[in-house]
Amino acid sequence: MSDSNVITIELETGTVTIELYPDVAPKTVESFKKLISKGFYDGLTFHRVIPGFMAQGGDPEGTGMGGPGFRLKAEFNDKKHVRGTLAMARSSDPDSAGSQFYICYGPQPHLDGQYTIFGQVIDGMELIDDVSNGTVMKKLSIVESGE
Repeated sequence: MSDSNVITIELETGTVTIELYPDVAPKTVESFKKLISKGFYDGLTFHRVIPGFMAQGGDPEGTGMGGPGFRLKAEFNDKKHVRGTLAMARSSDPDSAGSQFYICYGPQPHLDGQYTIFGQVIDGMELIDDVSNGTVMKKLSIVESGE
């Protein structure tokens, strides 16, 4: 698998670029990249968008209840929920994350230390600002070094 830790989300409106954090969430980053390389996320939607809070996607069912068929152990870390934070969504069980993720629209300090933060939007956050329930993620890709 690629050693690059930059990914893109292609939307109808443009491309969002995200830097991943393998230093604080190695298993989560590894799993996310494996799912991307298999095309798991291609064509899925942002199924839960709460203005001012976050946009959530990565559910193959589109209901908020679906996943990849496995669960990840939480990798809580010292990163803070700020504008553009990428973190894993989960149920009340801390070790229930799978494929669903969210991107914060602004600081969410009440979530710090309770969810696995594993990346940060570095370009295209204005495109995330414009997503709504049902916005399609056309393709997620790992950006290879030198691209």
